[in-house]
Amino acid sequence: MSAVADPAPTPGKIVYPWEAPPGPGEAIEVADGILWMRLPLPMALDHVNIFALDDGDGWTLIDTGFASAKMREIWAGLLSGPLGGRPVTRLIVTHHHPDHIGLAGWFQEAGAELWTTRTAWIYARMLTLDVQERPTEEAITFYRRAGMPEALIAERAEARPFNFADAVAPMPPGFRRLQQGDALQAAGRTWRVEIGHGHAPDHAVLVSESDHLILGGDQLLPSISPNIGVHPTEPEADPLAEWLASCHRFAGLAREDHLVLPGHKLPFTGLPARLRQLIDNHEHALDRLALLLETPHTAAECFPTLFKRDIKPAEYGLALAEAVAHLNHLLATGRVTRELSESGAWLWHARTSRP
Repeated sequence: MSAVADPAPTPGKIVYPWEAPPGPGEAIEVADGILWMRLPLPMALDHVNIFALDDGDGWTLIDTGFASAKMREIWAGLLSGPLGGRPVTRLIVTHHHPDHIGLAGWFQEAGAELWTTRTAWIYARMLTLDVQERPTEEAITFYRRAGMPEALIAERAEARPFNFADAVAPMPPGFRRLQQGDALQAAGRTWRVEIGHGHAPDHAVLVSESDHLILGGDQLLPSISPNIGVHPTEPEADPLAEWLASCHRFAGLAREDHLVLPGHKLPFTGLPARLRQLIDNHEHALDRLALLLETPHTAAECFPTLFKRDIKPAEYGLALAEAVAHLNHLLATGRVTRELSESGAWLWHARTSRP
């Protein structure tokens, strides 16, 4: 499928040049030498976008999808179909999450060179090697301090947790590091590496210096906000501070005519407005939480105020991680305090409610 003509950007508005994504096994040409493909995911966010950059003798891929037999079968069809049988010579992974790095090792075994940030590679390789049959004691403590109900803690304590190795192929040693300000060539363009934080540490965004394109990964998404979460590995972290700082920095780089090719949802223009939305979304959530916490609450009790919708069981873990992230940021900025309850949960309360 061919690209459509670039629409004129509408100042202050987000515009979607394509009303629908490519179908299974198909690709849409979104710019000269750049194909957009979409792979399924077995979760509420049911897809990930993949972009293929034409380098003449082969392709540079941006991200990969999960590792599974089904995904390898889908890739076989894409490689022989829209990609015309030419090899993938380079794989650029925006960040370490499984839906983006899952098949990196598989492509490496087929001859592709992996380019990513050092943190993304270390995290992914470490997590694929760290297989756990039951949650760690640290994880159980994290759940309890976040206010997870004891019945759910007991259930999780006896269940096998999600492991990276469930969705990420073994990763052989060896990668090429991407750093802030690096320049690389792909699809006849020069791309500048801009690093974001918050959703994932050292998330690579590629900004074309040759035209108006941005490969945004999960750092620059339309219509949904990436999960900003705290996890048992670093329970005192403040990723929301990093996220907000990154959004403000990207706002200084954003142009109305940038066409953002994101990791999920649809390509869009109107990046300045979208970054303002992303910042406002979290700042308003922080204000709502601070008001709620005039009466002490656990993190789990903050769900209705933070998300303003019912949280389904499949979303519970990510919701808990995001609630803790917002509370940790309020703590770091001096807007709340906390104390342990008799049940072992943190009770968070606004400083204005204290004597």
